[in-house]
Amino acid sequence: MRTIRIRTFTILSLFFILLLPWLFYVTAHFIETKTLSFDMNDSQKRDLAETIHLIETNTENWANPVWQNQLKGQLQETSMGVAILSDSNQEIFRFTLERNRSLLRTEQFSVLQDGRVLGRVIIYQPNSRVIQMIAAFVGLLLAFIIVGYAMRRFILKPLEQMSLGVRQIAEGDLDVHLPLFRITEITEVRDGFKGMVEGLQESIQKQVELEEERRFVIAAVAHDLRTPLFALRGYLDGLEQGIAHSPDKIAKYVAVCKEKSAQLDRLAEELFTFAKTEYLEMELKESKVDLPVVLQKSIDSLNPLARQKHISIIVEHFGEDCVVVGDSHLLERAMNNLLDNAVRHTPCYGKIFVQCFKEGGQVTFTVQDTGEGFSPEELQRVFEPLYRGEASRNRSTGGVGLGLTISHKIIRRHGGDLVAGNHSDGGALLKGWMLSANGF
Repeated sequence: MRTIRIRTFTILSLFFILLLPWLFYVTAHFIETKTLSFDMNDSQKRDLAETIHLIETNTENWANPVWQNQLKGQLQETSMGVAILSDSNQEIFRFTLERNRSLLRTEQFSVLQDGRVLGRVIIYQPNSRVIQMIAAFVGLLLAFIIVGYAMRRFILKPLEQMSLGVRQIAEGDLDVHLPLFRITEITEVRDGFKGMVEGLQESIQKQVELEEERRFVIAAVAHDLRTPLFALRGYLDGLEQGIAHSPDKIAKYVAVCKEKSAQLDRLAEELFTFAKTEYLEMELKESKVDLPVVLQKSIDSLNPLARQKHISIIVEHFGEDCVVVGDSHLLERAMNNLLDNAVRHTPCYGKIFVQCFKEGGQVTFTVQDTGEGFSPEELQRVFEPLYRGEASRNRSTGGVGLGLTISHKIIRRHGGDLVAGNHSDGGALLKGWMLSANGF
């Protein structure tokens, strides 16, 4: 639908108000006179000239009743009126038509003889434009009615609908449907309201989803914390009650307690980081970070865990100038999560391959393992909070299912991205990138 700006609408309305009365006036004049000329017609000019000639050539008969009667007869035939005044403005003769003087046109002139003013003559002629003026007034009235109707339809009614829609939104009813309008400014406001309503709906939907996710997180956390807590409490009770009566049993109980406390510490750390990245506004402490150095630190910290499973972490390639701008602590946490995930899901005597290189203006890194890889369902949901596959990625491997989620969010907060897939030779492949601090 084509729209019109309110300024253009106002100018067209004013033009229409001025044009329509003029069209009515011209039409009425043409119907009455059969001409578009607005001057006196020939007959009126002839009657006026004859009357003026009769008065000027009979100055000595102005007061003669016989002559006055003759003049009256001629005036009646031409529908004119006359007032003859002396040089001292005393009325000598008057004959006027019985009609409103506002509907008459007057002609005034003085009669001179030998340079002396004999008198003054006023001639009243019918105003032939009365009908035209009435038609113009009707046209003006009609123009106001039409413009008023147009303003009601295209401006006032849409504004009323907008006002009603605003009240509905204020009352919490977001199911507001506003039609298309012909005025551009009102259409723009309507589009703004539509965008606002859609934004509110998305915000409410997101709030509902976040609330559902929050409840799910609380339930999952309660479940994940309960298992190590119960085990820890059971083994501590056993130690307290003297069930472990031999040094070997005591050592075993203490080792299990340390394992469960470490698991609790890991869970708490993952939950804290997730809450920080998901619900709190993280302020990045940005600096230039050499990504291969960060990866090497993560490899060094996870090598003991990898050796327990006889897993080799192999650096295939660390390129030069792989510097990014970011928070070194968060980036180290992201890389730790990626490598920890690979170690936990790689079978014993497996291998993990790590690469980091510069590609154009990006620094790319990959972590590949020789495990079972991701299933199609896992590839769809691998970065969802608390998601773990039913087979290899379940709670028996430890963690609360937030490691990859945290890494994904940290990389994105640094302006990059992280994707998951499977390598052609088998095993999971996690590939990420961030903008290089040194550009191309």
